[in-house]
Amino acid sequence: MFKQLLVPIDGSELTKKALKKVAALAKADGAQVVLAYVSDPTPPMVYGDSTLGYGFTQKEHKKACDSYAKALFKKAAPLLGMGLKVSILHLYHPNLAEGILEAAKKSKADVVVMASHKRSGIKGMLLGSEAQEVIVHATLPVLVLG
Repeated sequence: MFKQLLVPIDGSELTKKALKKVAALAKADGAQVVLAYVSDPTPPMVYGDSTLGYGFTQKEHKKACDSYAKALFKKAAPLLGMGLKVSILHLYHPNLAEGILEAAKKSKADVVVMASHKRSGIKGMLLGSEAQEVIVHATLPVLVLG
């Protein structure tokens, strides 16, 4: 049914659980999996693990993002198991949902497969739902795993 699955990852436990379902779907369809990570292009004033309160240059920020994405891909790929064709895509976009849709376009995906935190009520209003935003703006199918 699907031949190119775009799977946004963030390193959360939810994503790790979803990758097992993604592997089963990809194997059933003989599909290729594209793991995608979207970084914000704007450097923060302070990184969470930094005790220093100074700004970061664009170059330092890009290096940190690339390093983090590389570590995520290294952890995520083995969770898909053997026998799948897996590629990776790291891109920068200030809006996560739009970045995911851009990744889908770049990878020529025919479906976006993503996990959802199932936020609703006040939490959903305050924290938002990236899955919901992707669904609303997507021009291709979006499969949401819970």
